[in-house]
Amino acid sequence: MIIQTINLTKRYGKLVALNGLHLNIEEGECFGYIGPNGAGKTTTIRILATLLQPTWGEAKICGHTVGYESRKIRPLIGYVPDFFGAYEDMVVQEYLEFFASAYNITGDQRDRVVGDVLELTDLSFKRDALVDGLSRGMKQRLSVARVLLHDPRVLLLDEPASGLDPRARIEMRELLKELRRMGKTIIISSHILPELADLCTTVGIIERGELLFHGPISEILRRTRQCTRVEIRLVDGHDRAAPLLKKAPNVKSAEVHDGHIVAELADDTHDFSFLALLLLQHKFRIREIREEEVDLETAFMRFTTGAVQ
Repeated sequence: MIIQTINLTKRYGKLVALNGLHLNIEEGECFGYIGPNGAGKTTTIRILATLLQPTWGEAKICGHTVGYESRKIRPLIGYVPDFFGAYEDMVVQEYLEFFASAYNITGDQRDRVVGDVLELTDLSFKRDALVDGLSRGMKQRLSVARVLLHDPRVLLLDEPASGLDPRARIEMRELLKELRRMGKTIIISSHILPELADLCTTVGIIERGELLFHGPISEILRRTRQCTRVEIRLVDGHDRAAPLLKKAPNVKSAEVHDGHIVAELADDTHDFSFLALLLLQHKFRIREIREEEVDLETAFMRFTTGAVQ
């Protein structure tokens, strides 16, 4: 187990930012950490980054305990906060050389390592550009380049795609996929849920400091899809068709939402062709009938209530 938290709790006076958090993350996992603002995501990541002390409970990375063995943990991790740091009066290569020196990487090795991370993050063409003149997306990639200099085993990324335009988000996602292929263990918090579904192997949903779910994406989608829900679009007559469908066998409910009907079928009912036959028998003209998609956003909305601290 490369990352483990045991009853991890953080209090700020009467405010409970984390309440008995239990996480187990295997080496090589890409763990998506999702929740509303103020849910406790950043607090968790800062504790794992050895920047905060828990009120009680334990957090371990590679078997070392945060607080007691933080000096052993720091060479093993790379932490990217949700904002870019200082040193913006440097050019990109100087910025990376400065941090490489902080990790005691010197001489030819430093030149080689800086060149490697510039190439990996596709910033080689910006090596002589002022950091202050970089776009938000390039600054985020530079932040990732910085934490890769010492080749950490664990990456802690707090909202790395926040504020990025669509192209920059795609580029960041592809970079993280490459790091996952390299065997890095990654924790990433984000509000861009479709991208997490494409990137992560497991997810955790947290709200008001409480972990509501932790497991594979396939499992959360299975638990979210408790029954088959069908979206029905007609040429007209939705208000008349809904009561008709509601009376049909194997239909638990049928309601009109935003100009279409959502029919919820009885458990273990997966064939919904009878809905089309029933509507055609009553002369309704059908535009579309399809099963409602269940994705990570759907799961997030069903697991959470929208409550904040």
